[in-house]
Amino acid sequence: MTAIRGFVGASRRPGTLGVHSMDNFNMVVPDLQQAKDFYGAFGMDVREEGNTLGLYTFGHTHRWGSISEGASKKLSYLSFGVFDDDFEAFRRHVEGQGVKLIDPPPGLSSNGFWFRDHDGNLVEIRVAEKTSPNSKSEISNLSVPANQRGASFRSRAATTRPRRLAHLLIFTRDVDQAVIFYARILGLRLSDRSGDGIAFMHGVHGSDHHLIAFAKSVGPGLHHCSWDVGSVEEIGLGAMQMADKGFSKGWGLGRHVLGSNFFHYVRDPWGSYSEYSSDIDYVSADHDWDAGDHAAEDAFYIWGPTPPDDFTVNYEEATD
Repeated sequence: MTAIRGFVGASRRPGTLGVHSMDNFNMVVPDLQQAKDFYGAFGMDVREEGNTLGLYTFGHTHRWGSISEGASKKLSYLSFGVFDDDFEAFRRHVEGQGVKLIDPPPGLSSNGFWFRDHDGNLVEIRVAEKTSPNSKSEISNLSVPANQRGASFRSRAATTRPRRLAHLLIFTRDVDQAVIFYARILGLRLSDRSGDGIAFMHGVHGSDHHLIAFAKSVGPGLHHCSWDVGSVEEIGLGAMQMADKGFSKGWGLGRHVLGSNFFHYVRDPWGSYSEYSSDIDYVSADHDWDAGDHAAEDAFYIWGPTPPDDFTVNYEEATD
């Protein structure tokens, strides 16, 4: 249950400065209609908002992401949420670390402050409600007793609709520098990593095993955005609803090792992915997770099909 539903207070580690959520992100793509078709099929509440598309989940008022139109696909910016009483302290902290504050992108209304990370990505820190979960998300992998039908007929199958944004995995030139920057500047903490190839970071005020992850590449870019669903059944139904709409390329069903979530990735029209994710590990605000550095075979997936040959290709760099 997240704070935006209004039933529980936001979890918090007292006296610790750190972002509490990945509040939203923006991606630029060449064709907004393609984006509307893809994310609508994926189960998102896609709203036309001026010259952009807003990505919402049904039943929530929060905008998890936005999509703008441009010459080629590109991750435009990342926005992180902080508590209101931490905002000014955060501004002083960021400037005190020698990071230069810059103007927001033209035409964008912002209550936060902006800077660039180690790779040049635009980052915003803004006052926002905590949208990272305050406890481990509820999961319903249910069975039925004897003499009852367990599966619905396909003609009556429910539409998979994600509950919230889970995380982003972005490409970086240097995983070590990514971990250092996002820990030192944003207060995120390392959950797990595999050498200089990939690293996962969580929020100190309670979040999933990772709210952002970094994979080594020749440059920055978006690998995937991940969306939380309530069961393995919903992952499977989501994969089928996407295939029925012509979006059959991807990877899954499988289960990751680091984070432990069940997954199915669907390739979008621009070479990145959207992931249905369920039952990811959770790090509470009062717990210090024991971060590890794991061999490659223990860092990717424990079971599932072989991933596509180009699964880790950074198409933002490939099209520049």
